[in-house]
Amino acid sequence: MSTSGQSRPPKKDRREEAREHARLMRAEQVKRDKRRRLFLRGGIGIGLLAVVAIVALVIVNNVTAPAAQGPANMASDGILLGSDGTTVSAATSPPLAADADPVATDQTALTDTANIVMYVDYLCPSCGAFETTNSEQITSWVTAGNATVEIHPISILDRLSSGTNYSTRAANAAACVAEYDPNNFLAFNSAMFADQPAENSTGLPDAELTALAQGAGVASTDVASCITDQTFAGWVEAATRRALDGPIPNSDIEQVKGTPTVLVNGVSYPDSITDAAAFEAFVTAQTTAAAGSGK
Repeated sequence: MSTSGQSRPPKKDRREEAREHARLMRAEQVKRDKRRRLFLRGGIGIGLLAVVAIVALVIVNNVTAPAAQGPANMASDGILLGSDGTTVSAATSPPLAADADPVATDQTALTDTANIVMYVDYLCPSCGAFETTNSEQITSWVTAGNATVEIHPISILDRLSSGTNYSTRAANAAACVAEYDPNNFLAFNSAMFADQPAENSTGLPDAELTALAQGAGVASTDVASCITDQTFAGWVEAATRRALDGPIPNSDIEQVKGTPTVLVNGVSYPDSITDAAAFEAFVTAQTTAAAGSGK
């Protein structure tokens, strides 16, 4: 009898107890090993997920937006408008392919007219002032067949439209009109400046841009979805970059440094944007000079 007052179990029972204890220890070790393997496997998985996430982030950050096809009738990045003496119409051209360089307007055929080229941002107050001052006179010259006008919508003032990217949306709307109803582009251009929003506003909503197009005579039902979908926003970005980087063909300037940039027969207009007489005199002088040089 033991000192504790309890008898020891028989030898056979002690062996069974030892075997059971060993079995329980082995089972517990198996569980620990299993938990360890799961932990390691999970850790590797987490590591792999982290690597995949990093690689995906690198890929996303290094993939640029796909190049965008331009609108029809703007192969030069602008739309050329002229007249037979009664009706204003656009020079037609196929869409500029993605990543293609713009095709400069061949001005050798425009020897008897004033060739006016304008780079404009539809949020630019100075562009609006130039349009208010000179639009009627330019339209008169173009309609009579005494001038052509080539309008390049660009986007440099998105930062001043309270997050709505109005400059891009407006230039895209102009591209939509050029694509689907180019002969009404000049009227649309005038309407855009007549209803020009102020800087640091949200600009006009897409529905109002569509309404302005319709009010300017644009009948195509495709224009509304083109404006809403911002079909040519990528092209606007590319065309703006080309204008700001240069070179500017058929001109005496290397690049566009601000809007409006106005050229007449390749010579940049240096005088007041709100002096119609000064602009008329400049156009007359450049036309006379071109005629005298045989251009």
